[in-house]
Amino acid sequence: MHKQEVTIYDVAREAKVSMATVSRVVNGNNNVRKETRDRVLEVIKRLHYQPNAVAQGLASKRTTTVGLIVPDLTNLYFAELSKGIDDIALLYKYNIIITSIENRLMKEDQVIQSLLNKQVDGVIYMSNRLPNEAAEAFKRTNTPVVLAGTKDNRDEFASVTIDYKKADTEALNLLMHDGKKNLALVVGDEDAVVNGENRIPAYKDFIKENNLGEPHVYTGVKDYSDGYNLYPQLVKDGIDGVIVTRDISSVGILNSAMDAGKKIPEDLEIVTASATQLASVVRPALTTIKQPLYDMGAVAMRMLTKLMNNEEVDETHIELPYELVKKQSTLNQ
Repeated sequence: MHKQEVTIYDVAREAKVSMATVSRVVNGNNNVRKETRDRVLEVIKRLHYQPNAVAQGLASKRTTTVGLIVPDLTNLYFAELSKGIDDIALLYKYNIIITSIENRLMKEDQVIQSLLNKQVDGVIYMSNRLPNEAAEAFKRTNTPVVLAGTKDNRDEFASVTIDYKKADTEALNLLMHDGKKNLALVVGDEDAVVNGENRIPAYKDFIKENNLGEPHVYTGVKDYSDGYNLYPQLVKDGIDGVIVTRDISSVGILNSAMDAGKKIPEDLEIVTASATQLASVVRPALTTIKQPLYDMGAVAMRMLTKLMNNEEVDETHIELPYELVKKQSTLNQ
């Protein structure tokens, strides 16, 4: 049975439930017994059923609509990524539906399923993590997916990133050559693939290879207040150089240090890794690992158009060049 021929009636018949039950399952309604839900989901997967909430009358089943999944609409990192996506989408005449997954009452896979129910032709995913449930939701519908600014440890989805290990190692070398001996890494989500499998291992390897003592990795530092409140611990641990993965957290550390009467970069050197406009507007301006955010979004969207149209894609895991831009928060500008 072809995917386009499957209806909600077919799923209900195969699962031996009512069409209303199938509808509740695909829409994330929790008022269904686990045994029943699992049976319906198994049938949906086996039949490749895709609920069509938009284009039921179109023979082609195409909506020229792309789903864009972001963790936080207020985060400048994702806003700048999205600009590149939007410009290429406009060029190829695709509409965009934006869905935020932060502070939602629904689970992430339910948010994703709700987006897929709108019959989008493809998805660009920008969250720091791709949970198993989310990955399964994508695979179940055969919807083309490209990850922008994040990675997938399953290696199942196309992605556009930078070489995070190489970038962080270059920044650590800068701090060490400036005479800093107690270097730290500050990240948001420890279990995000970019952090857990790229940045943190690269940092720990660098510390070990250069005999710089014990590694100091601070996790769960996601916003301004987290960074501000972390600074006293950095002082306690004797940290004199730090790489911070989020610009907003970097500013928190910067301001906390200056409020304590410290000099930047003499007392503490800071390298931030998101490269949003925030890194340039604060004073002292922050040395940054400059990611080509606009280009990352644009390349991700162009790759998605190829996947959606079954065009040949030469490389599905693209690493774009980055730049270490030295400014006032490090000694050697």
